[in-house]
Amino acid sequence: MDETPEEGLQEVAAQLNELATGLVRHLLSDRQGMSLTTAAALSRLEQEGPIRLTALAAAEGIAQPSMTALVQRLERQGLASRMADPEDGRVCLVAITDAGHELLAERHRVQRARVAGLLTALPEQDVQALSEAMHTALPIVRHMLREALSPCTTRGGTAS
Repeated sequence: MDETPEEGLQEVAAQLNELATGLVRHLLSDRQGMSLTTAAALSRLEQEGPIRLTALAAAEGIAQPSMTALVQRLERQGLASRMADPEDGRVCLVAITDAGHELLAERHRVQRARVAGLLTALPEQDVQALSEAMHTALPIVRHMLREALSPCTTRGGTAS
């Protein structure tokens, strides 16, 4: 029986979900003392640079009081700092510190090593097949996520 386009989309969605969930569970089974929310906030600070606390809370989908508490913990740990906004001195920006960068770099090294460990158990042809699949899939998934996260796009991918 032939698959409808909608069924095809649902199957790809299910497979991507299984892949993401499986890898995330494996990588987070040893969190190195850091919650997913903390890691996500630090990663956003690393990627976007200094940001208003309200914008950080909104981007991470958590309430401002919860983000305030998280930023305070990050400050106590030396992983983030607050600074005056050069464009508006009344506003504080949150920035990642050098220690925060180092912690994320170590976290990424550990995660890559864990995935590499999984790959070493595979036959070479499976590793090659995964490599080729990733070269194809990763740019497509990155594009898909950029489109989904862009405030200026509609479902069809065109600017509104």
